[in-house]
Amino acid sequence: MNDLIEFIVKALVDDPSAVKIKEVEGDKTTTFELRAAKSDIGKIIGKRGRTVGAIRNILSAVSARQGKRAVIEIVE
Repeated sequence: MNDLIEFIVKALVDDPSAVKIKEVEGDKTTTFELRAAKSDIGKIIGKRGRTVGAIRNILSAVSARQGKRAVIEIVE
């Protein structure tokens, strides 16, 4: 899932080298902390959060197939 998020986000931003994803495993939930350049955060979020919402939908569908739960957080 880490590779999937990285692939999608790097296609959206101007500075793909600044994209960093940290995976934090919990008991039932895996949290992905996404870091990017400040100028690219708006592109990842999108208008009214539609872009990040779509990424979260894809992530939840993939994680449900694996019998897990995954959450993505955008961290500055």
